[in-house]
Amino acid sequence: MNDWPQGWSDDNRGTRYGRGSAGAQPEGARVMRQVRRGPAAPPGGGQGAPPYGVPQQPSYVDGQGYDGYDSGYNTGQVYGTPGGRGPGGPGYGDGYGGRAPRPAPNWRRRIKVTSITVVTVLVVTLVGTYFWADSKLNREVDLSKVIDRPEAGEGTNYLIVGSDSREGMTDEQKKELHTGSAEGKRTDSMMILHTGSNGSTLVSLPRDSDVEIPTFVGSESGKTYQGTGRHVKLNAAYAEDGPELLVRTVEFNTGLRIDHYVEIGFAGFANIVDAVGGVEMDIPQDIKDSKSGADLKKGKQVLNGEQALAFVRTRYALAGSDLDRTKNQQKFLSALAGQVATPGTILNPFKLYPTMGAGLDSLIVDKDMGLFDLADMFWAMKGVSGGDGTSMNMPLAGSSGGNLLWDKDKVKTLVEQLKNDEKVTVSGD
Repeated sequence: MNDWPQGWSDDNRGTRYGRGSAGAQPEGARVMRQVRRGPAAPPGGGQGAPPYGVPQQPSYVDGQGYDGYDSGYNTGQVYGTPGGRGPGGPGYGDGYGGRAPRPAPNWRRRIKVTSITVVTVLVVTLVGTYFWADSKLNREVDLSKVIDRPEAGEGTNYLIVGSDSREGMTDEQKKELHTGSAEGKRTDSMMILHTGSNGSTLVSLPRDSDVEIPTFVGSESGKTYQGTGRHVKLNAAYAEDGPELLVRTVEFNTGLRIDHYVEIGFAGFANIVDAVGGVEMDIPQDIKDSKSGADLKKGKQVLNGEQALAFVRTRYALAGSDLDRTKNQQKFLSALAGQVATPGTILNPFKLYPTMGAGLDSLIVDKDMGLFDLADMFWAMKGVSGGDGTSMNMPLAGSSGGNLLWDKDKVKTLVEQLKNDEKVTVSGD
């Protein structure tokens, strides 16, 4: 006789479950991979053993250790109801004993974490940029060496100097920029920029201005050189003893205290213009100057570094010579500052960092100059080009021996207005 229910004949099924049976007892478990049979009952049955040699009920081998049939099945428990493995029962998830559903994302927490991360990265970037830029400033000018200085007034006064320094330039660059190969440095342009509550004022000091060299202390020797009433052109002061004597001479002849000094050479000027992508200018007339290399047509156009340098250095192709040149320099520097201080440059790291690198590498400033002072200077120059300030030449009263004479009365009024941070009413040439 077969000891498994499927092997019984229809005749010996009796009243137990089987095919077509309506008995109250379930038929035995079919052989499945996850279950195993118990040991066979002894022949003839035994105490507690099912009749007809029915084997011991299966036990699961997956560790759940069910002894007999599933209690939920035996008690009539419907699969998938509380107590089973369906909804509401143990292991409820996907209806087949899967994991519990993933909780909804906490968007408030995610937004908070993202915001903190972005702010942290931004702060670290800004702080890193500040220290990087600050370390690139060439603080070479010591204004503490300047003696007998005027009292400080309201606002801030910058002396901005364009030198003809060729330091660091290759022979090819000198040829390309038409700078020549003269040794040393001279001032090619000089301006006083005043910033205050009544707008900005940009005053050009013609390099041929007639000035007196006062008593001064040598920047290198430390010796005191007594003034003798000697009159020279303004750019000779720089050539004689550098930036410190130039500041001393400007302060002595104007009575206006200079708070900060900024100088840029030929190569640095061209590099800044190229880094910012060029500067748009409205050229007032056709300009062709073999000495500066300028070859420009009248009208609006974008100047690259080479063209811009040639434009601000041109003097022989202009009817007004040095005075017209200083006006062009003012216009260009204001336009350059306006180009640098735009969202398109400030918010674009691919343009901002090259521009800052080119500018900071080529600037020479005083020891007390900071990045915020430099930014204030650029914003003030942008204001001049935007119509929020005044640009002018130092008022003149003629010339003597090739030197340009300042109008003393107008200069006195101009200086008083600047010292008191008042609106400038004086006009220059």
